[in-house]
Amino acid sequence: MVATDLAQDVFHYVKAKGALGIGCETGVDGLYAIGNLGTTECSSGFYEPIMCLVLQGAKEAYSGARVIRYGAGDTLIVSHAVPVDAAVIQASPQEPYIALALRLDLAMIRSLADEIGASGEMVGTRHSMNAAASDQALFDAVARLFRLSQDPLEVRALAPLVLRESHFRLLCADHGGMLRQLLRLESPASRISKTIAKIRSSYKSSISVSDLAAASGMSLSAFHEHFKSVTSTTPLQYQKELRLLEARQLLSSGKLSVAAAAYDVGYESPTQFSREYSRKFGVSPSNHKSNAGVLAE
Repeated sequence: MVATDLAQDVFHYVKAKGALGIGCETGVDGLYAIGNLGTTECSSGFYEPIMCLVLQGAKEAYSGARVIRYGAGDTLIVSHAVPVDAAVIQASPQEPYIALALRLDLAMIRSLADEIGASGEMVGTRHSMNAAASDQALFDAVARLFRLSQDPLEVRALAPLVLRESHFRLLCADHGGMLRQLLRLESPASRISKTIAKIRSSYKSSISVSDLAAASGMSLSAFHEHFKSVTSTTPLQYQKELRLLEARQLLSSGKLSVAAAAYDVGYESPTQFSREYSRKFGVSPSNHKSNAGVLAE
């Protein structure tokens, strides 16, 4: 299924943009081209709702105890914003890792409820991240989206149509079950999505899990079960991941001391922050700051 000429075109596009190893935007908002000349170390981050179509090479993502491997011809679908550790595991200068990633529009997904119909009631998976082989229709839609992204006129005239088709194809995919659950506003998947948005908007403040459960309209036990199933973590651990990742960005910028970064992301104890930061990233925050070229506190 994977068209060699498409993989080559995407790679040359990324190379021309000087974006090998980091990826770049295309002419279509939300569509990114990615190319890596080698494997990468496992790194922590957050995946937003996104689709990734691999054209060459392979990658692994780790979510809790789950390991999701996806290679050439596969599509990764991520339905919720979740903390992830990921690494490119198959790539070389001769055969780079090449992929196209599309940020998902949840409003567009829900607008397709009438077209999807009863299939939106399918339970399917309970996990937010799933990978499987792409069918030809999905591959063709994403390929066309990249092709037209090179022409501003076609972007204006055709991108909205092809974006809608791409979202439709993802909803119809065998591994798009969690997206189909998002079609129903009162489904557990939709309720957890709203909870995630709430945690992310106020991650610096202390949170009450019982309040989150009540706001979601679930019992405490049901809320814990659904949240853990979707995100592979707990609400408090999710908040901690957000805080630590934001602190890493602050320290990398070199603008704040370790203590200031800790307080800025909501920690009350710099000592606790340093301990959890070291456990998460394998390096102390002071060493991270020093390595960024700034005198550590």
